Amino acid sequence: MQRRLKSILFSLLMGLSCPVISFGQVIQMVYTSDAHYGITRKDFRGGTNVDAAVVNAAMIKAINSAPGLTLPRDGGIGSGKKVSAIDYLVQTGDIANRMEIPYQSAAESWAQFQKDYIDGVTLKDHQNRPAKLLLAPGNHDISNAIGYSKPMNPKTDPTAMVSIYNLMMKPAKPKTNQNYNYATDKINYSFNLHGIHIMFITLWPDSVERIWMKADLQKVPKTTPVIVFCHDQPTCESKHFTNPVPPYNMTPENRFENLTAEHYKEGTVAAKNDGATDIEQQGWVKFLKAHPNIKAYFHGNSNWNEFYVYKGPANDVALNTFRVDSPMKGDYSSKDETKLSFQLITLDTRAQRLTVRECLWNTHPANPEQGIEFGQVKTISLKVN
Repeated sequence: MQRRLKSILFSLLMGLSCPVISFGQVIQMVYTSDAHYGITRKDFRGGTNVDAAVVNAAMIKAINSAPGLTLPRDGGIGSGKKVSAIDYLVQTGDIANRMEIPYQSAAESWAQFQKDYIDGVTLKDHQNRPAKLLLAPGNHDISNAIGYSKPMNPKTDPTAMVSIYNLMMKPAKPKTNQNYNYATDKINYSFNLHGIHIMFITLWPDSVERIWMKADLQKVPKTTPVIVFCHDQPTCESKHFTNPVPPYNMTPENRFENLTAEHYKEGTVAAKNDGATDIEQQGWVKFLKAHPNIKAYFHGNSNWNEFYVYKGPANDVALNTFRVDSPMKGDYSSKDETKLSFQLITLDTRAQRLTVRECLWNTHPANPEQGIEFGQVKTISLKVN
């Protein structure tokens, strides 16, 4: 502590009013989702019908500028200090847009993603190593692998799922497009981060995912806070469930995408948008009650920046939830590009606190060099009662 105080005093004497955040206690993550390579934005920086590769590359450039930013004096972790490093870059799916004609293949989309998010990222962690990329799949990535009710070209292309699986699961023998099996090859992994347990799951915590989650959580103390990252919001969407009518096919009429283990229980046709999922949520709510150390949940899919509390259909749970924007399909940013954002997650592992800040990266489309501006902020405690 004495050495730390001396370091801060020295910085102040040298005219540096914003001491950097120390490694070990504080971890920084950048979080985004729904890159949707293969489609276009209606408007972006003076252009029309701008390709996702152009938009995502611009966002990655902004993300690369995050080290050196001074955090706002908002009372959150690191308030008023400089960001010295980014330890993790998180992306939770829909990397490739679904290959409905005329959109490109998953293989083409993955190649563009790799150019931007793997080869184009210059972030370094607090030990000057490349920031770790953490991925989860989205419904579009899965549909490309297993098929869809409307025509796609090719009919299936599991490139994105296979690539995510191999990067994150690191199997001794990497999966190929020929032997990848969505039913068994789930992208579920976790790690402990200085006393905080981080979990990544496939799409949504359905009954199969919860079996893996339960087994994983048995390995950590019940007093250890848990943070979950996945693609879908806690309520999920009715169309993401499996058609309940034999032979359980996906059709344009029933709109099911057969992405979860559960058959839909609230009807025989999925809603075009969202739809009732109260019955489907009951198993997830029961799981949350059994594991009160799950303290935060991050998701994309239905995209805008929102910090909210998931309470379940019966209003009997309270899970801090963080919804992130999409560079291509944000509910608000697709209509107003100045609202484009990603999130900066600042995690104080010693104090078990978490701050999430909205990073608006395109507030001046005509002059993008003006850089990132901070928007909403929320700080929560991760301590388990």
